[in-house]
Amino acid sequence: MPLRISLCVVFAISWLVDVRANPQVAIPKQTPSDVGAGNHGVVATTSPLASIIGRECLEAGGNAVDSAVATGFALAVTWPEAGNIGGGGFMLISPPNIASPSDVVCIDFRETAPQAATERSFVNWSQSRHAKMAGTPGSVAGMALAHQKYGSLAWKELVAPAIKLAKEGFVVDDYLAYSLNSALTDPAIKDARYDEFRRVLGHPDQRLWKPGDRLVQPDLAATLQRIADQGADGFYQGQTADKIVAEMKRGDGLISRDDLAGYNAVARTATQSAYQGHDVYGAPPPSSGGLTVGLQLRMLERLNLTPSSDAVWTTPQMHLMIEVMRRSFRLRAALLGDPATTEVGDAYDDAHVEAMARTISPRQATSSADIAGHIPLTAGPYESEQTTHYSVVDGNGWAVSTTTTLERSFGSWIMVKDAGVLLNNEMGDFNWVPGMTTKTGQIGTKANLVGPGKRMLSSMSPTIIAKNGQPVLVVGSPGGRTIINTVAEVIVQSIGFDRPLLEAVEAPRFHHQWFPDQVSLEDDEHFDAITPALQAMGHQCSRPSGRRQGSVHAIAIDPETGTATGVSDWRRGGSVEAAR
Repeated sequence: MPLRISLCVVFAISWLVDVRANPQVAIPKQTPSDVGAGNHGVVATTSPLASIIGRECLEAGGNAVDSAVATGFALAVTWPEAGNIGGGGFMLISPPNIASPSDVVCIDFRETAPQAATERSFVNWSQSRHAKMAGTPGSVAGMALAHQKYGSLAWKELVAPAIKLAKEGFVVDDYLAYSLNSALTDPAIKDARYDEFRRVLGHPDQRLWKPGDRLVQPDLAATLQRIADQGADGFYQGQTADKIVAEMKRGDGLISRDDLAGYNAVARTATQSAYQGHDVYGAPPPSSGGLTVGLQLRMLERLNLTPSSDAVWTTPQMHLMIEVMRRSFRLRAALLGDPATTEVGDAYDDAHVEAMARTISPRQATSSADIAGHIPLTAGPYESEQTTHYSVVDGNGWAVSTTTTLERSFGSWIMVKDAGVLLNNEMGDFNWVPGMTTKTGQIGTKANLVGPGKRMLSSMSPTIIAKNGQPVLVVGSPGGRTIINTVAEVIVQSIGFDRPLLEAVEAPRFHHQWFPDQVSLEDDEHFDAITPALQAMGHQCSRPSGRRQGSVHAIAIDPETGTATGVSDWRRGGSVEAAR
């Protein structure tokens, strides 16, 4: 029986800033992490309804990929802040027995720059909520490719639950009410370009949403029906494509009919790294997650990072991890981007990992400027934390780790008229100004400059860890560039320190990304004594009141019993569902 316990710096706006900017919006009540376990499959997401749909798919005979596809479409309805069909992401898929690293596949459905975009399209640009910011969406193509390669149930069966939710509506919970109200009370939302957003996602009585209200999205239901009937063509061609192109013309956007018709999701071989006797599989470029998480873990192993029996984190542990973060993000900025136009060479080879590890002092912080190397200083564009992640395993041992996003919360706020589709503002993940890298965090390195048809660099880090060829941990998180460090910290706690998954997920978190040269700490009493100790070592520390980092949805699989245990992080809420 399943066990159930319960861009730029000017765009930098966090969850907490949203709260303070909208004091009339009720903050969701904090709830414990959700935990569920079983032997017939587990789904962990940020949305209880989406988790239920994923679980029901497993119980109907679907495999983990079927469940992940159904869950992804459900999130587009129930979690419009980041769940989507107008954005993109990465889906990592592992079989139950990994004979070769090539067996673990990443479906890359990252958005692409429209053909009209050029290297200088966004120089002197400052609007993130604009049709021009939308990249060509990849989510529908990604779900379709995953289903084509691995699905077992009929495509229509996987889209049908999302159609029903959109058409009949569903009950709004605390988190969704907060999310919607935060957007709808933002003064900027009154601009005429967002009329459709307010019409579709605003309360029919023109008041704030309350938990218990019902959200109905008939236009989105009709769009999903076209996708169910026609496959990916129901989005990239025909009526839906016409509506998207018309929206681009109204808002001076760049996406054309040819951009939509020419979009392709790509199946890529996952990255592989070794850590503590395990194989760590991740998303390859244009995601920076797989290489960067893997690099951090490999460096930490060489630095002999060891657990402490009496503390979640110690000052020496955190110092080493911060120094590893600093170097891994510097390499990310220098080299990573669309793999069609950039190459990493041997930068991630063992010899370079060893060399970087040797530059770390166990007692003194490094200045980020001192390791800039050839990058002129006059760290990347702003990357929003409003992403969503979900993890799925089935009773046969297949595992799926998916991270998807619209970039900022509710993307560009551009709602395609009469289609119910929110468009992303993912063009902000490119480097906008060639050659401009600043100490405040803007990056202008060549690898991730805008270019027609290019895929922008991402920090999404869906990860699957295996031991002796069997998946033992499926993990990922939202959080912009903090995703990478959040995932690495959970892996260190779970695999490196051998702590239970719940403890690993709930451990307090911290973040460094090369520039700005600052350690961001969660607002947790565990850091009371550690913060001054880090400062004494030369680290610049920031610990804003109420700061939270990421929201992990992870599943651990016991290789002996096959029991899967899922955890949904308390930080933003979520739900674990175990199939019966």
